[in-house]
Amino acid sequence: MDKKIKSKQIKQFIGGAWVDGANKETFEDINPLDDSLYAQVAKGTEADVKSAVAAAKSAFKSFKHTTPTERERWLLRVAELMEERKSELIDCLIDEIGSPIQKAMFEFAKGLTMIRAAAGMCRNVRGETIPSDVPGKLSMSIREPLGVVAVITPFNVPLIKTTRLVANALALGNTVVHLPSEMAPHLTILFAEIVADAGFPEGSYNVVTGFGAEVGDFLTGSKHVNFVTFTGSSVVGQHINEICAKNKTPNTLELGGKSPTLILSDANLDEVMPLAARSVFMFGGQACIASSRFYVERPLYEEFVKRFAMIVSKIGMGDLRDPNTVIAPIISTKQRERVKSHIDDAKAKGATIVAGGNWSGNRCEPTLLTDVSEDMTVCRSETFGPVTSIYPVDSYEEGLERANDTEYGLSSAILQKI
Repeated sequence: MDKKIKSKQIKQFIGGAWVDGANKETFEDINPLDDSLYAQVAKGTEADVKSAVAAAKSAFKSFKHTTPTERERWLLRVAELMEERKSELIDCLIDEIGSPIQKAMFEFAKGLTMIRAAAGMCRNVRGETIPSDVPGKLSMSIREPLGVVAVITPFNVPLIKTTRLVANALALGNTVVHLPSEMAPHLTILFAEIVADAGFPEGSYNVVTGFGAEVGDFLTGSKHVNFVTFTGSSVVGQHINEICAKNKTPNTLELGGKSPTLILSDANLDEVMPLAARSVFMFGGQACIASSRFYVERPLYEEFVKRFAMIVSKIGMGDLRDPNTVIAPIISTKQRERVKSHIDDAKAKGATIVAGGNWSGNRCEPTLLTDVSEDMTVCRSETFGPVTSIYPVDSYEEGLERANDTEYGLSSAILQKI
């Protein structure tokens, strides 16, 4: 059985202080494995967002003048403290969002890499000199921190996204207001503790915990926010882009995917099959880059399906702390209903379930579908679960055309003999 934990009390981190929500309300952070209570979390409000933005804006006045050496030292100390608290961070990834331990270990290692890479970037921010047409004059450009950066991160890889986006902003002298997913607030709060202990000045990093649907617009729409970075669904990303446009706030958006993989007839299936399984079932398919569509040239199609089904039958769904476990619980009731509806719609419209399709508690078996048509939801929309479709194609050109027939564009792959 997976280890049981006591529920926690989580506060926000604003201006260097641990604070309740302005209205003193909380919300429940649920362990997705068994729907038990993981934590009671301070519910952020508009007032909390304004307070966090004000703290970041005030801190920026001095933080922008910190030296590369200072910021590098603080970030390297963050990496050291992360290593000291490794087991705590990994436990959080397992118990708060249902990460299998191998995925949690991978995410921790990747997070450390992100922090250290950001530390190295502190000394590599350079401008340029430009030839001038005026004799005796020198033209040059310099790079300066933007100001307050709003960071909005998802639940599925919270440590990777937090370390990359927050550390990069801090490395360049910006201050940060972070709104994590309401399904992964504790991981972010642990990171805030580490940032504070590493010596970063008060107000340079702030965390508001709450629901993006309720307070996100107050953050992305603030005239005191100078840059917005968001990772999440395409629908929400479009909404944020429209809000940012009103204030001419620059932004970066990493959105959803219906990621295709094209397998050509000269590919070596002994090499392809492990890649295929890993590309879609890592963290139970709850990844925007998960390979949710396979287009296989017809000479390999039947053998590919046969081998894939055999692999799927052996994929682990046991204790999350067992290194052999691969499939994670689906994060929420709402998302479970989405996965179920995609499978049910495909079945009703004539798709064949080659493997999987059943549920064990909150986990969906890794599922392979064939005979999938364009009118099926699973073909067109992001499922965000351990479900993938396999399509035969008669040529590279057909596969490419069908792979590109999507509103998404995040990730893709072509596997062939080199």
